[in-house]
Amino acid sequence: MDDIQSQFVEKILANTSAALKTTGEAFAPSNIALCKYWGKRDASLNLPINSSLSISLGKLGTRTSIRVSDVDRVVLNGAELDAESSFALRVQGFLNLFRPALGDPCFEVITENNIPTAAGLASSASGFAALVLALDQLAGWNLGRRELSMLARMGSGSASRSVFEGFVLWHAGCLTDGTDSYAHRLDYEWPEFRIGVLELTASAKPVGSRDGMNRTVETSALYESWPAQAGADLVAIRDSIASRDFRLLGKTAERNALSMHATMLSAWPPLLYLMPESIEQIHKVQRVRSNGLEIYLTIDAGPNIKLLFLADNEQDVCAAFPNLQVIRPFD
Repeated sequence: MDDIQSQFVEKILANTSAALKTTGEAFAPSNIALCKYWGKRDASLNLPINSSLSISLGKLGTRTSIRVSDVDRVVLNGAELDAESSFALRVQGFLNLFRPALGDPCFEVITENNIPTAAGLASSASGFAALVLALDQLAGWNLGRRELSMLARMGSGSASRSVFEGFVLWHAGCLTDGTDSYAHRLDYEWPEFRIGVLELTASAKPVGSRDGMNRTVETSALYESWPAQAGADLVAIRDSIASRDFRLLGKTAERNALSMHATMLSAWPPLLYLMPESIEQIHKVQRVRSNGLEIYLTIDAGPNIKLLFLADNEQDVCAAFPNLQVIRPFD
């Protein structure tokens, strides 16, 4: 357990008192970043180099329950995990940050993902957000969403955004103690907004995001320009949401994603998350758009493609991209 992390959690919980209940339970949605975060200024506190902006995925996410137990147990999608499995160790390591404030108990954690992992929608964001929300309920801390966002960040950076629904902005912050790096929900809704998931592979990516970020920051000649571009992209995307300018949002989000992948390609050794099928679909999106269908794409650190479009074009988009999973974030 990292002392810096423990001190941060202790600071957030300083003005709380625990009143343990029988069980805590919560749901948190997964999210897709429209303006990506890539690179950390502090790995221990999961502090990003640049701010980011995401859209939550409605009912797709994680439901977690937690209770005090005689031994640590982690149950994922109905199966109890070996205590030495990577997932169980990650959950236990995260809970270690909170045990001192609760009298060093053991926990039973039961978590269910309804996110199709084969579609490339990472569950760590919704998983740690749901765990923090459930833990807050179990402990009776009654923390505000800002504080919960910062605690979720300790498990996964993007989990800070999954504490909220809708359009969410995660502030990079500048303080070394991490207390100004938190997410908040933007006060905008866009019922016609759609996300489509193109499943290209279910295989695990060869390099995880954490290692990929470190490699990019340390070795990419193009990374120097990334923070400034990401900052400008975030302003443009936030303005486009406020004005419902879908064209501005789409082209900015697409450029942001492809620019992030360009920084990875210029790292050494190069990080190539895209597959031949990914390139084929990128060309297809651009070709369909040139023929008049208003559609854009975004890509996380992986090969799978996410499409951005509006309700009026849903039928045409589904016809152009068979087997597309359509998500309506504001349903």
